[in-house]
Parts: sequence; structure tokens; C-alpha cells
Amino acid sequence: MGDGYTVAVVGAGLVGEKLVSELRRRNFPTKEVRVLARTARTATLAGEEFEVGVAEPDAFEGVDFAFFAGTEGEKGAAVQLAQEAISRGAVVIDNGSDFRLDPDVPLVVPEVNADALENHKGLIANANCSTITMLLPLAPLIRTFGVQKVVVSTYQAVSGSGREGVEALEDGREGVYPRPIAGNAIPLIGGMGDDGHTTEERKMRLESRKILGMPDLEVFATAVRIPVHTAHSESVYIETEREASLDEVVEILRAAPGVAFSDGTDDFPTPLEAAGDSNTYVGRVRVEGNALQFWVVSDNLLKGAATNAVQIAESLVGARV
Repeated sequence: MGDGYTVAVVGAGLVGEKLVSELRRRNFPTKEVRVLARTARTATLAGEEFEVGVAEPDAFEGVDFAFFAGTEGEKGAAVQLAQEAISRGAVVIDNGSDFRLDPDVPLVVPEVNADALENHKGLIANANCSTITMLLPLAPLIRTFGVQKVVVSTYQAVSGSGREGVEALEDGREGVYPRPIAGNAIPLIGGMGDDGHTTEERKMRLESRKILGMPDLEVFATAVRIPVHTAHSESVYIETEREASLDEVVEILRAAPGVAFSDGTDDFPTPLEAAGDSNTYVGRVRVEGNALQFWVVSDNLLKGAATNAVQIAESLVGARV
């Protein structure tokens, strides 16, 4: 495409800003970046000033890649405008959950299932931040040792709720969470289903099954919001089909793309170190026969959202259809 691609970023919130930042940081070949939102205005994203346009069908004329930052539901931008963008020639990469489980829409973590991008129909879904965090180290372990079940507890940052979540922690904004978040831990992310699982917990189970191509994978998740600004942490326990040794597990994690491995009992990742880094950090690895445990931390706005979305586009640049 000669001088680069015309890229639209739909949404000027936390994820939209990180998308702009990642496009620049990763030197994605752009000739134009259009920022679109509900209303026109001037906005500064990642230190760059943009004349934000209105997200409407004609705004996608000439766009090659359209990143939707994640407003969900019937009134969300992706539901209303994704097909409009596709009909004008754009490839849409959606960070929201509306299309993730659609059998016609690839759900992609490039390090895990980039082959799912083949024969896409113009719309590609970005996985949930907590799912991405878990799968980067989990996928190569499952492929090596097999799996019987996965148990995960998440410790998720308030930035996963957007600017409102940050304000709830920093300014005491009410109504964002069912209980005060400062000095607290809230085991309720999303709505509660009749089966006792929240929407976040169901996302982790169903998205993992689709990405790994394992429709019967047992994933038992408990998702918890904690008073941390950025970066999700997870404690993951898996039971494998064959026994593993610590040396084998460490070797696999060291080689896993996108994973930074913290060795030793005193070297473990925390949100403070992971925030602002596109890597996914793993530590506290324990192995007992068929049981594996590890601790994983990743910036939910980067690899959990913007970085993964830009990586999807990078995967398509060489052979775009």
C-alpha cells in the first residue's frame, strides 16, 4: 500500500488512546489516523492532537483498518457501524464483546491462534483482557501436556472499567461498582447469571474454548476487581493429562511468545512493574505431577486490548484479504 494505511480509531477513551499510542510505538505503517467518536471535538491522545470526527458511515470512506475501542451493546459503535466500515473496504478489529462468540468471526490472540485470521470476512474480534492474560502462558502448556481442567482467580484493575473505574478509585466516584473499591476487593465483574457465574467469568470460559479450539475445556473462573489502577493479575491452576517437571514448564514459558518469565522465588511480577509494558509476565511457577500453578500479570490496556488489536492488524498487513 505504498505510503501506508488509513486507520480509523473509534473511541477516544482509555483504550482509544492506547490504540493510538501502540500504532505509533510499533510503527504500524499509517498514512492517516482518524479518531472518531460520538461527537466532534479536539482531543489530545497519547500526546498527539486530533480533530475527532463523528463516528458515522461516511467517516469510513477510504479506511483500510478500523479499530473499535470497545463500546458494547445495541447502541455501541461496533454493532451500529462495523458493517458500514466493512462495506467501504475496511477490516474491522473490535475490542468489545459483541462478536467474540459469533462462529463467523475470528477471535484472535496472535501468539496463540493467528491461523484463525485466514478467510476472515472483514470482522475480527479482540479477546477479553483477562482471557488474553491467561492464554499467553496457558496455551503452550496445554499443547505440551494436555489439560483436564483450569481454575483461575483474577485480580483486575479499575482501568478495565474505563475512566469511570479510575475515577471511582481516585476520586471516590459512586455508582461504578456495587461496593466502594478503595481498600476493597469485589468478586463481581459484570452481571450475575442464574448459574452463579458473572459475565466476566463466562467470557473467560467460552473465549478460551473458542481460541484454543477446545469446545469442552473446563475453565472455572472467579473474577475480582481490586483497587489497582492498571494491569490485571491472575492465579492459574491447571491439571494436565501427563505429568510435567518444573524444568519442562520453565523451558516452555521462557520460549512462549509475548511472555516474560520471572525466575526464582523472590522474583515475581506485580501490576506496578507490568503497567505500561506490552509483555505478559509470569512467575511463582509450581509443579506437582499433573498439577501446575503460576501467577501472571499483564497491562489490561496494552496486551489486554490495544497491543493485541494492533498485532492482529500487523498479522494481516503482509497478506491482506
